[in-house]
Amino acid sequence: MEVLQRTANRGSLSTGYDIDNSLKVEKANTEYLKRVVSSAGNAKVWCASMWIKRSELDGTNQYWQFFSSMTSNGSGGYSGWPTRIGFFYSADQLWVDSRAGSGNKRLTSLQRLRDTSAWYHIVVMQDTTQSTDTNRTKIYINGTLLLPADLDYDQYPAQNDDTAMNVANSQIVVGAQGDGGYPWSGYIADVHFLDGQSGKTASDFGEYDEDSGIWKPKAYAGAYGTNGFHLKFEDGSNMGLDSSGNGNNLTSNNITAADQATDSPTNSFCIANVIAIGTSNLFQFTEGGTVCKRITADQWDFFTTTMPVNKGKWYGEFKIGAGPAMVGIGSLSYFEGIVQSSHTGAGMATNSGVAYYGADGKRWVDGTEAAYGATFGTSDIISVAMDLDNDNVYFAKNGTWQNSGDPTSGATGTGALSTDPVGDYFVMTMNMLYNPTTHFMNYGGYTTISIASAASDANGYGTFEYAPPTGYYALCTKNLAEYG
Repeated sequence: MEVLQRTANRGSLSTGYDIDNSLKVEKANTEYLKRVVSSAGNAKVWCASMWIKRSELDGTNQYWQFFSSMTSNGSGGYSGWPTRIGFFYSADQLWVDSRAGSGNKRLTSLQRLRDTSAWYHIVVMQDTTQSTDTNRTKIYINGTLLLPADLDYDQYPAQNDDTAMNVANSQIVVGAQGDGGYPWSGYIADVHFLDGQSGKTASDFGEYDEDSGIWKPKAYAGAYGTNGFHLKFEDGSNMGLDSSGNGNNLTSNNITAADQATDSPTNSFCIANVIAIGTSNLFQFTEGGTVCKRITADQWDFFTTTMPVNKGKWYGEFKIGAGPAMVGIGSLSYFEGIVQSSHTGAGMATNSGVAYYGADGKRWVDGTEAAYGATFGTSDIISVAMDLDNDNVYFAKNGTWQNSGDPTSGATGTGALSTDPVGDYFVMTMNMLYNPTTHFMNYGGYTTISIASAASDANGYGTFEYAPPTGYYALCTKNLAEYG
């Protein structure tokens, strides 16, 4: 299964089939889409295809579902064993459970899907009419069919078993279990559900890029069947809109237009890296990897992101929560989880990068402080313009560049703070102290920061409160392919 890691789709491919939007779901908010099946379809034969990007790794002994169906209990609710696709407990293994009655009918991948920088393509083909048990449930991850040797559990359904899919009055859910329980956190894109369409494989929905060998999306051209649907998440006012032509729209549970993201399998955006944080258990990331809450003792530390860069010009925004904070860029060479009781020795304040400190408005460069700009605090938005072609960085408070900075001044570096010019990789990040304190990030693909102006970069990517300076771009894979 190593090929699945080496050829992970991070959205940097040129493709004739662009996916413009995704749905961000957050388990803490119980966000999901649902549809009650009015007319029975085929409970034996169905196919589900979707792209997912993880933003939280729960680490608890729970399971989380991102596609499921459950039958009606006849009293307005749903009960019994669901048919579901999700993650198995804290092991982060993909889990497909085909049962609609008692007894395990579960397939679980040996591979752990923990890469929060990549999009995974999941296809599950169910056909219990097949005489060979391994043909009754087929799972594909990034175009690769999981064979019995790739599975931890391989409990295939019996021949002609009915599942909980397409049963009259059952409920199909995207983002949680069929009754709305065990919700999931992450991004979901390009969801296809096919009713009674046999013989489908991952190649009906994706293909290998001829240059890189990376699995990428392609347009589906087949039928959907009675209860089939296609979710493109292109209409913020109707996130459950069915684009298949069937009119099988899904309704929202705690989902609004604010949950529409531009992070997608064909243009993936930077988010917080929930694996590589300074010291484990210091932070809790939510809302698609764009909200960070400090959850442990009052010591300084910082986190990294999924897109380190060492050239190009990049823009991002941070909204400050309560308590002191530093905003800046950190060098991966020094990202060793240095936890300190004082901001003067922590993270970006040392030789790990360049920082702007809110409590006194000073800047820190390679461990040295000096007067710089205005103080900042709760609800202020700090912009970061990172010019790694000229080894400079600029900071703005609520749209005003500090120290009379001019990010478009190039090699002149008007008002700039200089970075270490050794060619290291840098990330835009924060130092934070107080427990609990919540801060907000915006790298362009999704944010919970209230946006009034909806400014984008010159390529039309990202949604920001303030316009990126000329020549600066959102940290996304299409921009990285061009400038990174």
